[in-house]
Amino acid sequence: MEAWLVGGAATVAVLALLTVHDLVQRGHSIRRVYPLVGRLRYLLETFGPELRQYIVTNDLEERPFNRAQRSWVYQTAKGVNSAIGFGTQLDPSRPGAFHFLPSAFPTLHDEAPTLGEAHVIGAGRPRPFAVRSRVNVAPMSFGALSAAAVRALAVGAAEAQCYINTGEGGLSEHHMSGGGDVIFQIGPAKYGVRTPDGAMDWERLAAIGALPQVRAIEVKLGQGAKPGKGGILPASKVTREIAAIRGIPAGEPSLQPNRFAEYHDMASLLAFIERIKATVPVPVGVKIVVGDPAFVDELAAELARSGRGPDYVSVDGSEGGTGAAPPSLSDHMGLPLTDAIVAVDNAYRRHGVREQVTIIGAGRVSNGADAAFVLALGADLVNVARAFLFSLGCIQALRCHTNECPTGVATQSTWRQRGLVLEEKRSRVANYARALQEDLMVVVRSCGLRSPAELRRDHLEIVEGVGQRRRASWLYPYPADEGVHMRDAA
Repeated sequence: MEAWLVGGAATVAVLALLTVHDLVQRGHSIRRVYPLVGRLRYLLETFGPELRQYIVTNDLEERPFNRAQRSWVYQTAKGVNSAIGFGTQLDPSRPGAFHFLPSAFPTLHDEAPTLGEAHVIGAGRPRPFAVRSRVNVAPMSFGALSAAAVRALAVGAAEAQCYINTGEGGLSEHHMSGGGDVIFQIGPAKYGVRTPDGAMDWERLAAIGALPQVRAIEVKLGQGAKPGKGGILPASKVTREIAAIRGIPAGEPSLQPNRFAEYHDMASLLAFIERIKATVPVPVGVKIVVGDPAFVDELAAELARSGRGPDYVSVDGSEGGTGAAPPSLSDHMGLPLTDAIVAVDNAYRRHGVREQVTIIGAGRVSNGADAAFVLALGADLVNVARAFLFSLGCIQALRCHTNECPTGVATQSTWRQRGLVLEEKRSRVANYARALQEDLMVVVRSCGLRSPAELRRDHLEIVEGVGQRRRASWLYPYPADEGVHMRDAA
């Protein structure tokens, strides 16, 4: 019998069996009423995000990042022309739009060719951290990301003089592979610095803090994607290597507590931070999602009163999204970055200690204008997460939490990681980082400034409605009892 006849008969038999199965099964009403054809629904549902990107939505509709934002990252990462023609696609009069106010005498490129002097975190610490770039790689754990992705980020970030934050999954050789600056983050499960019973391993923390590449320690109080909930890593992602780094069993879900057991109020939190500072020589910071502004006000008041507290505060806006999260938290918990940065900046200003602390902002930043906006509102540095994943080739397939990331970025599948070639992707990470730094400086020079540190709320307006605009310094006023230009002394 001809091979094609055999193949055809086999195909018909399989389709017939599937039809009968659909008719008799009880779990799916669509397939029971529309056998075989109903299966197309699930196929289309599986590829829905990818199809919408290219067929259904326009350049500005998609969330969390639209096609125009992703395209800019892709183009700069590849080193191709990222300019746009025929004007902006954005509606400049939509409520919430922001506009920087260009100077009649912009700064010449030769007068401010680079980001300027390094920003120092923890000037009074035994080993202060001089941060060379105003935009850096946000916390993303090895486990949530693949080894290939972490290596490419580490190497590319080092080439562009950015630091990389380990995220709460522990310190791995992949984070160190670039030879650049690393911030070690500790989450409530204390992965990488935990004893077998889950307590803090202070000796291990001291050893990590002594590593030359580790430039700061960060305590994660909250995360923008899921404030009040611990990190989630499905069992399929907990490989032997990841389990060894974290100090947990392989092949079992990695579920972090939603808070450290070591503290329960401001006094115990400060005691915990101070013990870490006594253990390591590097700056110690906290990562927070702002809820009640009274918390950051108390944090600032304690620094003014006793000198105790973190050397930096990393502020995650509720727009954050690299972690798997329940929609109720991701969609409705925490302040967005705009309000959160202002709350933290103003709190430290009110208590006269703004120059003693560094503020880092993170939340859906992709280009220089986004970064400049966060800096103008009150941050000193900006962390970028998802846009750096785009530079690696992420296509926003929304499969990060399933271990089925098609581009090899957010999966532990060896097969899928084949697509992420280190030699190629490291260059794209570095290209994007440099383009982002230069794009930030384009905004700075246009405002007639020489450094991102000079950006203020007076340099931009925010649209409230058609024909209604307000200076950001009017919508978000600086505290009345301290100078608007206090940061100039920092």
